[in-house]
Formats: sequence, structure tokens, C-alpha cells
Amino acid sequence: MARLRVGDLVQVISGKDKGKQGRVTKVLADDDKVVVEGVNVVTRHQRPTPRNQQGGKITKEAPLHASKVMLVDPTSGKPTRVKVKDVEGKKQRTAKSGAVIAAS
Repeated sequence: MARLRVGDLVQVISGKDKGKQGRVTKVLADDDKVVVEGVNVVTRHQRPTPRNQQGGKITKEAPLHASKVMLVDPTSGKPTRVKVKDVEGKKQRTAKSGAVIAAS
């Protein structure tokens, strides 16, 4: 079971955006990376193409490694580690405090 899913609220724990919170918009499982809205924003220079007539500078969120983010506990609002518990034959993600993390 995946530790992080699309729609989870996470907090960055290291790097230039340390302390920022945002929702996961994309999970790249093969590379063990995630894209978080408003975090790790980079500027790319876009050449004009038939699809994009304007070109110019484009800002977008770049992926960052999943180990640099922690899930935010739904009860306390602080970063927490994730445990997977077997509840009545179904796996559920739970915070370290015991709070169940809702499926997004």
C-alpha cells in the first residue's frame, strides 16, 4: 500500500521549501517522487510552437522525492509517519497517533 496518494495534505521536511504545506497532485511511483501544489516551483523557458504561439517563461511545480515530504496528521495538523493497519481484512493508513487517514 502506498504511503502517499493524490489529494493528501503533506508538509515538506527538507530543502528550500521546508515547512510549506500543499496537496499532492501527482505521484510518480516508479521514481519515488511526488508533485505538490505550490512547492518546488521552477521557471522554464518555452519556445513558441504551433500549440503554444506565445512562448515565454512558464512556472510549474517540479517533482520532489517522496522522502522529503511527510503526511500531515488530520487531528493535530503536524507532520506524522504513516502506518498500515489491517482492520477487518482491509488495509487502512493510519497516522502515528492512531487517527485513520481518509482515502482521497
